[in-house]
Amino acid sequence: MNAMNSILSKAKTEKNGLAGIALDSYGSTDDSVAFVHKDSLSENHPPSPGDLHAAEQGIYFRDGHRRIDFVLVFEEEDPGSKKSKKKKKKAVESGEVKEKSPEEKNDQYRKKFLNNLRKAGCEMEEEISSTGKKTITYIKVFASWDVLCYYAEELNFRAPLQAHPNPSENWSAKLLESLHIPNMMDQEVPNKPLDYYTCVFKKSKLDKFLGSENRDTFFSNTQRHRIVYEILATTPYGKRKRAEIGIDRLIDEGAFQAAYPLHDGSWKKPSHSLPAEQLNRRQVLYDYWARWGCWYKYQPLDHIREYFGEKIGIYFAWLGLYTANLIPAAGVGLLVFLYGVVTMGTNVPAREVCNSGGDFVMCPLCDENIGCAYWNLSDTCTQAKISYLFDNEGTVFFSVFMSLWAVTFLEYWKRKNASLAHHWDVMDFEEEEERPRPQFAAMAPSMEKNPVTGIKEPHFPDEDRFKRMMAGAVIIIFMMVMVLIFVLGVIMYRVLISIPLFQSVMFRAQASNIANMSGACVNLILIMASGIVYQKIAEKLTEWEMHRTQTEHEDSYTFKVFIFQFVNFYSSIFYIAFFKGRFVGYPGHYNRFFGLRNEACGQGGCLVELAQQLAVIMIGKQVINNAQEIIVPKIKNYLQRREVAKGMEKSTEPARWEEDYQLIENEGLFEEYLEMVIQFGFITIFVAAFPLAPLFALLNNWVEIRLDAHKFVCEVRRSVSERAQDIGVWFNILDALVQLAVISNAFIIAVTSEFLPRLLYKYEKNWNLDGYVNFTLAYSPPGSMSQECRYKEFRDRDGSFSLFYWRLLAIRLGFVILFEHVVFFISRLIDIMVPDIPESLEIKIKRERYLAKQALQDQEHIMEAMKEEKQAMLT
Repeated sequence: MNAMNSILSKAKTEKNGLAGIALDSYGSTDDSVAFVHKDSLSENHPPSPGDLHAAEQGIYFRDGHRRIDFVLVFEEEDPGSKKSKKKKKKAVESGEVKEKSPEEKNDQYRKKFLNNLRKAGCEMEEEISSTGKKTITYIKVFASWDVLCYYAEELNFRAPLQAHPNPSENWSAKLLESLHIPNMMDQEVPNKPLDYYTCVFKKSKLDKFLGSENRDTFFSNTQRHRIVYEILATTPYGKRKRAEIGIDRLIDEGAFQAAYPLHDGSWKKPSHSLPAEQLNRRQVLYDYWARWGCWYKYQPLDHIREYFGEKIGIYFAWLGLYTANLIPAAGVGLLVFLYGVVTMGTNVPAREVCNSGGDFVMCPLCDENIGCAYWNLSDTCTQAKISYLFDNEGTVFFSVFMSLWAVTFLEYWKRKNASLAHHWDVMDFEEEEERPRPQFAAMAPSMEKNPVTGIKEPHFPDEDRFKRMMAGAVIIIFMMVMVLIFVLGVIMYRVLISIPLFQSVMFRAQASNIANMSGACVNLILIMASGIVYQKIAEKLTEWEMHRTQTEHEDSYTFKVFIFQFVNFYSSIFYIAFFKGRFVGYPGHYNRFFGLRNEACGQGGCLVELAQQLAVIMIGKQVINNAQEIIVPKIKNYLQRREVAKGMEKSTEPARWEEDYQLIENEGLFEEYLEMVIQFGFITIFVAAFPLAPLFALLNNWVEIRLDAHKFVCEVRRSVSERAQDIGVWFNILDALVQLAVISNAFIIAVTSEFLPRLLYKYEKNWNLDGYVNFTLAYSPPGSMSQECRYKEFRDRDGSFSLFYWRLLAIRLGFVILFEHVVFFISRLIDIMVPDIPESLEIKIKRERYLAKQALQDQEHIMEAMKEEKQAMLT
């Protein structure tokens, strides 16, 4: 009897929605962890005082019970307005009154669409706002319990069986705690989400899930948004054969102006004092994340994921990890730079240049016949000192360090990603069979049966798509050629502007610096302008290619834009690093292009010019992008608010759905990822030339996180939360950049830097580098100039390359091979030694799967025992 009482007690516990066995953060059983009712969990707790003011917050229907899952908005011109009368008069004059106007068609589409939504089980409530010139209609949508359960099964949602304390850990917090150092980055964020132990939702097993007795809170807000959006995206409004389906196409047609889920109230804290635990989720995110005062705090990733979904959560997790990893890179880069500053006085070649006086008469930097004069090497004393800051022994060490840093960062991200994917329950997530894109469905010429689903869908022949992709590739190549033409134009600009500077006694010493810096600014303007134009072209090309699914469309668009931006941002830097000064020739035999002498590197070397170019483009791009992210959303917000609020009474406080409509549309994460990936290329591919690059990237990213956080929380409409298990194709791009960075840094050190020439001179001539400057300067061939002069090259008197040049060339090639092999070997070793999934996480996953199977079996036994006991009592 005691055993049976125990069974009945367990069954009662299960019936009340409690979990069976509680798990600790490592997946083991722990009897000390109390069972947690789902109503008390962060996403599903009963409305707190911060949420209870339903009427004020505007997040419920008028009954104060049904929560608004989605809002649809459409605008109509008032019949009595001047604009409406003009349209009618024009239609009468043109004889178009017999046919349906676009407004009438949209009205017909809306009515049919809304009627089909009701048939699908959605409940709706209408709010109308009139401004005198137009009428704005807000349709609030609510999904009933049966609808939610049906789509939860269809979309393979996971529901909680158990809950336990959040297992999220932070290595830096552990390290500081072990060292007994106060952690100023840590903060207690209220209502931290608990961790769930889940399985795939089945309505037939509803009573086994945590909190199943409370239908209002069983599905989280983000889950409800996803379900309602699925209904909106698949509901027809016309003929299916014409693919007249979904809210996205209706917005494209102009039948609706917007469709969005609501924010959880205002982001501003109430004027009266309120405990932190009673703030709504949006206010928590602003107060503990999006404020500028939180720039040094850990990001509340679980709260971000809970509010915006896994896709946005993973972006901020990646950005946060990338920014944190930039701290050691920036520190080492700063030390390398300071090493150059401290040891600048010991640089023998720079001293020789500064103390040379008139010993080295240099050949004119442009043709004598146009007025270019001979000059003394000592005029470039400042450049020689500055070049040492970016070209010293620390350069090689820093290049190796950054190559290994990049590999380690990606490996650590894979581990972090695996932990997050498991913690957020998306490790086994696979994108469900995607439906055709609305634009594809609208323009597809035929209908074919989907081999997977067996349902007829819009179809576009693969052969035609391939032809369009090839045609698009031609346009992409043409745009890349245009970029190279712009680079050539900047080169000619530098050559032409250098000529009058070389002719001037006042500016001759700084001619190269002035030409390079002004050329870099011109190049930056061309880069930013051409990037904007190309992205518009790439968007049109990708649409024209008719990709069936959104994933295929985004991957194609990402590839096009990144390839172009790679050429756009890096081509001028690659030119300076590997081509500038290589094909100049020598006095009497200069190589020419369009009648002008080819560009030569300044006396400080091409590495200084590379650092200048990199600094201007990288820092300039960051400043422009941050200014755009601050100014553009505010301008868009102002215009949107003015348009929506035009004609409304100023005393009327807008409802929640009206406030959210006044926000700007969420444009996704593409631009954010692209900006960071381009920056990653700057600090890895060319870091040998500019050791301060990681420091500027770190400063930018601190600002970037706050700008992005403020934008998502305060300035844009809430997006439908999307599930994701990683950063997608961007990881492959980052991995390719890391491989390219190893090769690029090897060649920069070997070819562009003076490291190897100095090293070979030390070994063959003088270990103290005495006489190095004189050794690097060749004499002009007899009769080639009006007087004998010097120029920087390893050549004999007749202009042919010296034996030192050929030995140096062999050493350069050997260094590239050795550098690549060593770094790639160590990188591969790191890859092997550091598993993508931590061992503790693998054990935890296996343990939880075992417990899941065991728990379900135990519950089946309990139910069987209850049935047997009931039958025994009846008999």
